[in-house]
Amino acid sequence: MGLTTDSASAPPGAASPGTDPGAPPAPDDPASLKVVPARHYARWAAAVAVIVLVAQFAHGLATNPVWEWGVFSDYVLSETIVQAVWVTLQLTAYATVLGFLLGTVLAFMRLSRSPVLQTVAWTYIWIFRSIPMIVQLVFWFNLSALYERLGVGIPFGPVFWSVDSNSLIGTIGAAIIGLTLHQAAYAAEIVRGGVISVDHGQLEAAAALGIPRLRQIRRIVLPQAMRAILPTAGNEIIGLLKGTSVVYVMSIGELFYQVQVIYGRNGRVIPLLLVATAWYVVLTSLLSVAQYYVERRYARGANRTPPPTPLQRVRRFVRNLRAAAAQRNQPVTPLKTLGDSR
Repeated sequence: MGLTTDSASAPPGAASPGTDPGAPPAPDDPASLKVVPARHYARWAAAVAVIVLVAQFAHGLATNPVWEWGVFSDYVLSETIVQAVWVTLQLTAYATVLGFLLGTVLAFMRLSRSPVLQTVAWTYIWIFRSIPMIVQLVFWFNLSALYERLGVGIPFGPVFWSVDSNSLIGTIGAAIIGLTLHQAAYAAEIVRGGVISVDHGQLEAAAALGIPRLRQIRRIVLPQAMRAILPTAGNEIIGLLKGTSVVYVMSIGELFYQVQVIYGRNGRVIPLLLVATAWYVVLTSLLSVAQYYVERRYARGANRTPPPTPLQRVRRFVRNLRAAAAQRNQPVTPLKTLGDSR
């Protein structure tokens, strides 16, 4: 390709060869066109409408006496509510840990080559995802009506040791069992989806290197599968936190049950519901923050330089402000003239 002296390659606004630089631009010259920024009237109107709606909602929250912010402030940090929040957190923690442990076992049973294990895992997931959680909780709450005593012995043979069902599984135990078994069905599919997302060729390469099967799963499959598992698992845990309110049918003193008891006594329904809402928002926000940092940690394998966290951005902004202020306060040193330098 040869070099040319095409006039189209000249920068915009440059005078063409042979023309007067002081002459006004031609009407068809792009430099003579007036540049007008694009105006998004519909976007501005939508933004104004949203701001008006948000302001109206905030004004209603602040001025509507039905919210009864005084009652809200009296109960939001009361001992009864804080204890109920602790019960909610315990139910969520136990059901999450036990549910994902059982779900991981079920996921690898479905991925195994044994048709028996595959069928059992598939049947479990099918049944426990089909039955509503509240039905499962009521069923486990009434387990003693079906089995008065639970024991250990030879299958279809004598029982060596047994105990009363009510004394072995209390109300809290029945709630944890119900939440765990329900959560395990969903966790199994989440873990299975994450494992399937890992390229199977990596397992073949690991097998060719003689790496044991268990180490393949622990060191190769799971670290990569976690990137696909964590977002869905985070949603599932947040849903479980809110789903613990269903255990009110078992008269367990979790957050929603205690709120119902209190407003059943004093009739302050709206402010007490606002108390429960505020606590659920705080707890789900904390879980979302934890999910963000856990996802960030497991993303290091794919992204060596992740974007800064919001906290890091705030620190950088403050550091830049301090640096700019220090630069403004620095005294100006007058320039030396040529005669002073001698």
